[in-house]
Amino acid sequence: MSQTKPEATAVDTEPLLSVEDLRVHFALRGGLMQRFFGGSVGSVKAVDGVSFSLKRGEVLGVVGESGSGKTTLGRAILRTVPVTSGRVRVAGRDITDLSEPALRPMRRNMQMVFQDPNASLNPAMDLLTAIGHPLRIHGEDNDDKVRAAVVAALERVGLVPTELFLHKYPADLSGGQKQRAVIARAIILGPELLVADEPVSMLDMSVRAKILELMLELKNDLGLSYVYVTHDLATAKFFCDTLAIMYLGRIVEYGPAEQIYADPKHPYTQSLLKAIPEPDPAKSVPRDLPRGEIPDAARPPLGCSFHPRCPKAFEICGWESRDLRDLVERYWLAHPDDEFERDRRVIGALTALDDPAVTADVPAGSGHSGADVVQFLERIKGEDPHEPTWTGVTEVVDAGSSAKVEFRTDAVDPPLYPVGDQHVACLLYRDGEPDGNGSKPRTRRR
Repeated sequence: MSQTKPEATAVDTEPLLSVEDLRVHFALRGGLMQRFFGGSVGSVKAVDGVSFSLKRGEVLGVVGESGSGKTTLGRAILRTVPVTSGRVRVAGRDITDLSEPALRPMRRNMQMVFQDPNASLNPAMDLLTAIGHPLRIHGEDNDDKVRAAVVAALERVGLVPTELFLHKYPADLSGGQKQRAVIARAIILGPELLVADEPVSMLDMSVRAKILELMLELKNDLGLSYVYVTHDLATAKFFCDTLAIMYLGRIVEYGPAEQIYADPKHPYTQSLLKAIPEPDPAKSVPRDLPRGEIPDAARPPLGCSFHPRCPKAFEICGWESRDLRDLVERYWLAHPDDEFERDRRVIGALTALDDPAVTADVPAGSGHSGADVVQFLERIKGEDPHEPTWTGVTEVVDAGSSAKVEFRTDAVDPPLYPVGDQHVACLLYRDGEPDGNGSKPRTRRR
């Protein structure tokens, strides 16, 4: 098998990979009675309307925290998880609805490198068998041709002399050698597209750069294109041409990697860059990390999905009942235990705020009234009147046995707005660039 980069005869302007409004939703399983009567219990929107294209020879970095949907996106591209809706085209061919027999020939052109090389290799197969297995699957039954192809692949990935590795088992290899073997198996069919899912995250720091350098060499020598899935912006800076920053199943910032590193637009991207470790212990780097954790993908926030953690959120970002619960709990965490015990008796069960809604009834505790709850909320606001949550509150009134909190109803779920060569899903850019303070002028109530 030839493993050399084909000579270009014409400029190919068609993208190698095109993804259009891709969605992957996983149905939640409810209780026995719900399943028996066919009741819906919702779904996890692992990928929720993702679009991008990948040029030949390009490296696209898909970056985000755990739970952002980046691995599911990579698997959906290769059709190893079912696609709910949207289109995936590889080399101009729509593969979204192809049956497995029709898809199998296409798999020669697109392969995956998985995160954990220990789980990627069968411990009962030596490297000759494991790396040659894809050729067997695709109909090659000549032992000499398989062996020659495996030897060529091992040489490509630096496992030389090949005679020492052909009959070794995974247990005989180091972590870096295992990942090289996994890459050899991925390139043996001569693909154009590789989806690399965290290919260096399980490796020692000393080995990571060598594996990334190998992947760049293969890109140049074999004409490969990569979708590089990672949570590590430091390695993405070294490896990627274009970045797609994902959050809760969506791309929130997309553009040339050099520009995003130089001038990140989305507050989430800015936070990720500030989280990159500084190797010099003498340097003090401001972090300003987003508060809280990534929300539940089964019940994402209203409006902008990042707004509960965003330091620049404002009126129309999607404030709701769950934000009020988070605000109350953060207030309690910041105060002594005796104050918590006193205030906790004023309010009833906060579970009443768990269902996303633009109207929240905050129940009063035993022996207390809605007026007491209103007073408590006013005290919270008085201590931090600049807390972004209050920008979305239009009214707080005494409702007898509870306090009724009304939120704005004009929340906007931001699409990707064009900002120069970048695209940003942030309401700060709905009407162009924000002001010099990085904030949007306050909007009027509708």
